[in-house]
Amino acid sequence: MKTKIITLLLTCFFSVTTLSAAEITAKKFYAALVDDDNTKWFLTEAGLASFDGKEWKLHDKNPKIPTNDLRAFSIESSPAGKSLWIATPTAVLKASLPLDAASPVSSYSSANSSISGENILSVAVGKGNLRWIGTEKGISAVYNDKWLTNSYERKYPADLFRDFRITSMVADNTGDTLFAATDGVGIARVFRNDVDGISGASEYAIWGPIELPSDKVICLAIAPDGTQWLGTDMGVGRHTGYNTLEGWTIFMKDSGLADDYIQAITADKNGNVWAGTKEGASFYDGEKWTSYTDKEGLISKNILSIVVDKSGIVWFGTDNGVSSYSEGKFTNY
Repeated sequence: MKTKIITLLLTCFFSVTTLSAAEITAKKFYAALVDDDNTKWFLTEAGLASFDGKEWKLHDKNPKIPTNDLRAFSIESSPAGKSLWIATPTAVLKASLPLDAASPVSSYSSANSSISGENILSVAVGKGNLRWIGTEKGISAVYNDKWLTNSYERKYPADLFRDFRITSMVADNTGDTLFAATDGVGIARVFRNDVDGISGASEYAIWGPIELPSDKVICLAIAPDGTQWLGTDMGVGRHTGYNTLEGWTIFMKDSGLADDYIQAITADKNGNVWAGTKEGASFYDGEKWTSYTDKEGLISKNILSIVVDKSGIVWFGTDNGVSSYSEGKFTNY
């Protein structure tokens, strides 16, 4: 990353500041989240990285956490403390925070638990002590210390997930329902039932009368009002409510998106949406899309991850560092 401090006025509306983040050797920031302390966390090609507003840290000293091929992560807050759940190729890890070389890390795999597959693709935290784990054979869940029994096979057989891998997972605002994006068959929706099992709800796929841009879904977000936002290779899908066949809207490049291939998507506390593409970031205020590229100040227009922190600042993980955006100002790291 750049260490030289440069302030550049691009236009009368946008300014850019480039700051040093010499502590971080990573350039690609694949996934992002914010914890209760407003610390920003990123998955990078060099491992886990964090920024508390003052200091960047690369967390590469704990021998139980690999530094490469981290697929996804989620944060859990409970009376016992905070922890990160991290998807890796062979196991899902639970790492206690604060994170250092000696932090406790638990590992769950098909060898020591009831996880359905050996290749961990994604992870999400639901309500209470409910954790969802996506693999090449399907979706597993553990509630407290009990692994839930699957009863969704007739709707979502294991072959479906093997042929069309899970690309992203997100729990809804109740925490009991999970949306799992796939690479080719739309969205699988499952929920924790009353007997602590996993049941199938209904799929979102364009072979039904559903206005989904594409069955290749790359990323997901749930807005505070429960609206589901789907990033695909052919635009953004918005679904309101939980009636599968109603409430759909499609947004594409001709709607104002920077590009139709959506790599990241998130919603802020007001329900505004940010979508990241290879050609820039696009903001939806409920009426129209406004797009930003490196010309407006992003460190790179190839957006890999987006998160909005507790102060309302938007953070963009790219293939060339991190940008933040607040009140018309970009800051690059």
